[in-house]
Amino acid sequence: MTESFIVRPVREADYPSWKVLWDGYNAFYGRSGDTALEPAVTAATWARFFDSYEPVHGLVAEGAQGGLLGLTHYLFHRSTLSLGPSCYLNDLFTAESARGKGVGRALIEAVQRRAIEAGSARLYWHTQTNNTTARRLYDAVAQDSGFMVYRMATS
Repeated sequence: MTESFIVRPVREADYPSWKVLWDGYNAFYGRSGDTALEPAVTAATWARFFDSYEPVHGLVAEGAQGGLLGLTHYLFHRSTLSLGPSCYLNDLFTAESARGKGVGRALIEAVQRRAIEAGSARLYWHTQTNNTTARRLYDAVAQDSGFMVYRMATS
């Protein structure tokens, strides 16, 4: 049986449950133990959700029995390609027990609604090429842009 859930903005009281999901997300991408994010980064990320000056937002999926099943973080930014803002889905993660139950799709669709409301010209995100489970969902809800991501150290 599929658990019912709601998607809603993150609340300050969600921190302990959010942190568990956040740590799971970061561990998935190899950021744990010696390679973990600095605690100041996590603290700043959390604080940004509650600062109206910041363009960074957080949503969570909450199960019918309470407890968080997933998270997503997104931000709006200017672009040289349109007058309206672009929306970047920065992070998406679901608890292992919630996978395959529509939580990830619901979180993406919630960000999409907010992007539409904000007048965004586009919603986009990145994932690793070997993230095959997530890519099955992404291929079902969006188009692969064909772009590769390059990075260069600045410090």
